[in-house]
Amino acid sequence: MRRIVCSTLAATMLLGAGAASAQQQFVVIGTGGVTGVYYAAGGAICRLMNQTREEHGFRCSVESTAASVYNINAIRQGELDFGMAQSDTMFNAVNGQAEFADSGEDSELRAVFSLHPEPFTLVARADSGIESFADLAGKRVNIGAPGSGTQASMDIILEAMGMSRGDFSLASELRPDEHGPALCDNQIDAFFYGVGHPSANIADPTTTCGAQLVPIEGEAIDGLIEEFPFYAAAEIPGGIYANNEDATQTFGVLATLVSSTAVPDDAVYALVKSVFENFDAFKALHPALGILSEDNMVVDGLSAPLHPGAERYYQEMGWL
Repeated sequence: MRRIVCSTLAATMLLGAGAASAQQQFVVIGTGGVTGVYYAAGGAICRLMNQTREEHGFRCSVESTAASVYNINAIRQGELDFGMAQSDTMFNAVNGQAEFADSGEDSELRAVFSLHPEPFTLVARADSGIESFADLAGKRVNIGAPGSGTQASMDIILEAMGMSRGDFSLASELRPDEHGPALCDNQIDAFFYGVGHPSANIADPTTTCGAQLVPIEGEAIDGLIEEFPFYAAAEIPGGIYANNEDATQTFGVLATLVSSTAVPDDAVYALVKSVFENFDAFKALHPALGILSEDNMVVDGLSAPLHPGAERYYQEMGWL
């Protein structure tokens, strides 16, 4: 079945600014796989925005996508109004490097706020013999879906470790909702994923087939953390997943929400106001959001300029 999604930008282009403002306006948030925290966080944002739509006139919906890189490209092309993205992917887009080297600097990308930490998470079959990142050599590894920040981050880690995709016997590109079942069905030995915790996506294989979290640490990782300001050491607490009682040392990025100069200030203002004026409810909508604070969200991990709509609200609140 073909489905039509109308964003604020698309509505304006198709109907004209006058017609678009005369009816309810729509905004669309690109997220990630349906089992990941991006999708849950986007849904939480839309839920609060839709509960207050009589105040601002915007209806919000989420789209399950291939995540960070895809979302930023779709925003640039006017296909999405907002998107979830890793903080390193935002940095690369603004500077036109890494996965955005061909498309060049994105001067219209704008930050809205940051969200939860996203530790890079390596999960392996219990019988795989994988106890470190280096042990992935010769194994069947899911490196993340095409167009995801996860896959882009995997390539950076591989380069730092003096490895490449060719070191794997298989480098699969399954979506997040596919890699857990593939692991338990013995189709892959391990998968790599940047995600907030706790995540149902990680809970499923650790419960179903006793999958193990593997640390990502060492001199090469320390070098990445020192070189790039958007990386930080992280720890996945022990006991939050079945069969994984010990804490797992790794590193990661922050999840962020981004938009574009093409998205009206009023739409962005309405979104951030809906979230922050219902902040306790927002944090309660997913465990990964529970640690958030307003002061950090408007500063941390934001390598693109703030969208004027978001900046206006933050200045009103005295946060900037």
